[in-house]
Amino acid sequence: MAGRQTIGVSSVCVNFRQAISVQKWPPAKYVLRESDHPTAGVLATSLDFPTVDLRRLADTGAAAEEEASKLLSALQSWGAFAVSGHGIPGALLDGLLAAAREFFHRPPAEKLRHSNVVVSSSAAADIAGDANERFQFQPEGYGVDRVDTDEQVLDWCDRLYLQVSPPESRRLRFWPAHPPSLRRLLEDFTAVSGDRVAAPLLAAMGAALGFPEDVFSGRLGGEKAATYARFTYYPPCPRPELVNGVKPHTDNSVLTVLLLDPDVGGLQLLSKRDGGAGGDEWVNVGGLGHDLLVIVGDEMEIMSNGVFRAPVHRVVTSVKERVSLVMFYLPEPERNLEPVEELVDEARPAMYRKLKADTFADGFFDAFAAGERAIDFLKLRVVHQEASASTS
Repeated sequence: MAGRQTIGVSSVCVNFRQAISVQKWPPAKYVLRESDHPTAGVLATSLDFPTVDLRRLADTGAAAEEEASKLLSALQSWGAFAVSGHGIPGALLDGLLAAAREFFHRPPAEKLRHSNVVVSSSAAADIAGDANERFQFQPEGYGVDRVDTDEQVLDWCDRLYLQVSPPESRRLRFWPAHPPSLRRLLEDFTAVSGDRVAAPLLAAMGAALGFPEDVFSGRLGGEKAATYARFTYYPPCPRPELVNGVKPHTDNSVLTVLLLDPDVGGLQLLSKRDGGAGGDEWVNVGGLGHDLLVIVGDEMEIMSNGVFRAPVHRVVTSVKERVSLVMFYLPEPERNLEPVEELVDEARPAMYRKLKADTFADGFFDAFAAGERAIDFLKLRVVHQEASASTS
């Protein structure tokens, strides 16, 4: 992905370290307008999440059919569900979050060796007098999400974002050396989460619609398909009602697999009420223990021609610290991203236009910084289909 000129980001990470120690009020860069406060106009309730047992899903007979039905229902309602029976050792999951927490607790200078703000390669930028122009943001590494303007409200978190697959695409200079266990644990989790969670779910999603199991996975690029890991750290916040942990968004992924903090919640999904009656409502995702959470991403919404929808979600903060790990499964960058032909016909024409997967990914970071959905930001919807649908 291309680098991006960034406003003031060379000091944001250090300033955030100072923000953590504030006891009464978050710094102004993090405080939302009153109308955007996480508690404004909504009361988050708890969500009784559907759980799909992957062991039963891989079985035969009635058990598999029951789990497949639960999977399809979850996909068509929330676009998200918990998964149990994945067979990933609890010690690996606990160790990953513990190692991530240890990394985020290390001194700022050590973490900034892996900064996602790098020196610009532009000769013009080297000559320029403005220090900010000498640096550019690129997604991988440690820091905060991209900052485009001085007026941009920042999320109350920092993150470590790494490409983990394919292995030859890993940029190891962004991988922390401390704690030493982090790299090994992440490599182990990358292998088992892909084989035991993402791959069987993609196959089951195709089969649930009555198509071959490779209807989605066969279009991702095989071993060249990309996977990114994002560790996110949410420090204790003195006034959680004033800030976003992560702003409302959908995911840049085909599927997203999350390992949540077992002790501190914060993830919320937006429930869209039919016809807008009573307004939308944010619902809390509770602790899942060693179960994982799966969320449909924007790329799957496009590939499924809108049969599966990517849910809007956010993270709210707490007076307690929180750590999570998110795995984003993506197509090979040069692949075309478009509805699969099996889900396009006269009754349901293509609802999204075609573009390259890497073009979508670049647009996603533009959209995220602006607080918009990438599908809308890039104008991917086929407008005349929406218009005809609204009059039918």
